[in-house]
Amino acid sequence: MVRCPDCDAEIDVDEDEVEEGEILTCPECDVEIEVIQTHPVRLNLISDEDEDEEEEPESSSDDGDAEDLDEDEEEDEDDDESTHV
Repeated sequence: MVRCPDCDAEIDVDEDEVEEGEILTCPECDVEIEVIQTHPVRLNLISDEDEDEEEEPESSSDDGDAEDLDEDEEEDEDDDESTHV
């Protein structure tokens, strides 16, 4: 028997039936909990911040394009400054 890290409710988990990385849902508060260890069972609350961090690498290719545009704009500004001299 383990406790929810959010609401402290008892969660019936058999260490032989869960795997590390498995996602469980608390029956009392409905938060998602990750199994981080199986013998003994240890749980970690999955927060919204964790989910946001996982999504960032997927959108990083979009950010890379924006950075390239910024660099191009800076080069254009440098060119403009040199013509004003």
